Amino acid sequence: MKKVRLGIIGVGNMGSGHARSIIEGKVPDMELVAVADLKESRRTWAKETLPETVQIFESGDALIEARCCDAVLVAVPHYDHPRFVIKAFEYGLHAMSEKPAGVYTRQVREMNEAAAKTDRVFGMMFNQRTNHVYRKMHEIVQSGQYGAVKRVNWIITDWYRTQAYYNSGGWRATWDGEGGGVLTNQCPHNLDLLQWICGMPSRVQAFCHMGKWHDIEVEDDVTAYLEFPNGATGVFVTTTGDAPGTNRFEITMEKGTLICENETLRFYELEENERDFCFHSPEGFKKPEGHWVELETDGKNPQHVGVLQAFAANILRGEPLVARGEEGLNGVMLCNAMYLSSWLDKAVTLPVDEELFLEKLNKLRASSRKKDNVQEVTFDTEGSYGSSVKA
Repeated sequence: MKKVRLGIIGVGNMGSGHARSIIEGKVPDMELVAVADLKESRRTWAKETLPETVQIFESGDALIEARCCDAVLVAVPHYDHPRFVIKAFEYGLHAMSEKPAGVYTRQVREMNEAAAKTDRVFGMMFNQRTNHVYRKMHEIVQSGQYGAVKRVNWIITDWYRTQAYYNSGGWRATWDGEGGGVLTNQCPHNLDLLQWICGMPSRVQAFCHMGKWHDIEVEDDVTAYLEFPNGATGVFVTTTGDAPGTNRFEITMEKGTLICENETLRFYELEENERDFCFHSPEGFKKPEGHWVELETDGKNPQHVGVLQAFAANILRGEPLVARGEEGLNGVMLCNAMYLSSWLDKAVTLPVDEELFLEKLNKLRASSRKKDNVQEVTFDTEGSYGSSVKA
């Protein structure tokens, strides 16, 4: 195999962006051979935009069953991510899933169990892990060189969305169609990065406000308090209702503090471990000495094309993936914990009670209202796809 023949299931905003990147040669080890979409308008787009050699299918099932490709990229509404990945494995295909891995942990576990039974490659589209800033944060925190994490704060409120955005699809911002709001749609990358860099919390207390700033039934404003196994604490705040909003990710360790804001990373290094200084300093008000450090990164931020190229390279030559598909469970677990905590109005421990969560979710799905104001809107596909922070 010289190139991986890829089929894309779902050519909406993200799927069409992936398709463009491949046909433009931005993923050297990959060739686009098929796409599928339930919407006729998107199939028309594919016919008018993609090379004649690309086969067009009316459903993801038909694409997989045609056995015309080596791998599939699943870019459909969230509930169907695990279903298509599992079916791909059944037909001997490699699979890449868009974020999130699924809506609830039980279906993600079933997907991961299917992956464990096959030798096919399974990847997650966690493109933010390719960002040199977040890679540096991961390197510093996970090295342990600066001691244990003490506090984590991420204010990510620059996900602004208008009502027109939510009106653009019948599935958007509904429990039955999307499975959630800002946590499920905008924040999977942030939840993944938080656990990838800092580790998984063990306890969560969250307040999810449903339709606070928009006419939607799901959450558009969230504040969550996190507790980690080592005693560290954290706060995660997000919304789609603030303008211009803030994106500040701060991690305090025993011997330094990382601050990521406006795509810039700063690091303050203490000359002595704060825990040692606290109990040995004879002075009551003095702080441990420290200094700002200029961090060097490789400056690379290949985003989606980097994930796709690594996926192809893993299939062809066994090179590392950006994110293994099985890792998608952690972000969904965090998301589910925040929802369940808010629904129960109390803190919950991780792993979450999967059956209780699904029971609560299914009740919301059953009462999910049908939209009567769906409006076709135009998204800046290339801008959204190419952004280093948006999704």
